[in-house]
Amino acid sequence: MKIVITGSLGNVAKPLSQQLITEGHNVTIVSSSNERKHDIESLGATPAIGSITDAQFLTQTFDGADAVFVMTPPAISPDKIVENTTNAGKNYAEALKKANVKRAVMLSSVGAESPVENGPIAGLHNIEKLYNEVEDTTFTFLRAGYFYNNFFNDIPLIQNAGIIGANYPASIEVPVVHPTDIAKAAAEELVKDGNTNTIRYIVSDIRKASDFAKVLGSAVNKPELTWIEFSDEDSLNGMLQAGLPEDMAKLYVEMGRGIRTGVVQKDYIDHGSPVTGNVKLEDFAKEFASQF
Repeated sequence: MKIVITGSLGNVAKPLSQQLITEGHNVTIVSSSNERKHDIESLGATPAIGSITDAQFLTQTFDGADAVFVMTPPAISPDKIVENTTNAGKNYAEALKKANVKRAVMLSSVGAESPVENGPIAGLHNIEKLYNEVEDTTFTFLRAGYFYNNFFNDIPLIQNAGIIGANYPASIEVPVVHPTDIAKAAAEELVKDGNTNTIRYIVSDIRKASDFAKVLGSAVNKPELTWIEFSDEDSLNGMLQAGLPEDMAKLYVEMGRGIRTGVVQKDYIDHGSPVTGNVKLEDFAKEFASQF
């Protein structure tokens, strides 16, 4: 099959491309960086260098593809994040339609079912709605858990203050996922036949927030590490002091509040809380320790 992968050589797109190439598919990788061209070719893929804000470029790139993996960056801009993420989805939708692509897999998120209280995931909610209106293209909405990789952002806090936490309590269960598990699921979905849009949750583990402190702390020789529930205000101020743009920080606070109230996890739980990935928290803890 001829398959187009967006997301450059990111945490999901690279292992996904490698798997598809190993399976014998003709893979094109979309990247905004010309510096990635050589690395893409080294994988055995064809580079397509351009911007996902350019619908014409996307249409040309998608032309002739049997399937496309569509994803938007987690922070496409420092402000107007939800609006700009949604607009990127509009470009993808237009290109898929004009290029007459029959199969697409969207990297979405746990929490995308909700129109409120999900922070940056709101953009993915909007995009799912857009894709549901694209005729003649069958989508899988691959709703991923909280990326393990996000815990790397907590390393300075652990090193400097000896704590880890967010604006939700230690007792809250959070679905988490490893990018390689997302890649495996996406590879399966891209080659499927089907004529109806489907939702697939991809989660590697579901654990209480207290486990994040216990397991990651033990991995870095800090067994005393505990999970601290921050107030929304303290959480916001902490992110602003760490240098996050205000719009992004406010959205992350909103997402944490949605996790605290259960809005983000609700549809995942309603689907039976499936855990189909292989990389458990204890496995990721080894990666975390290597970066600590």
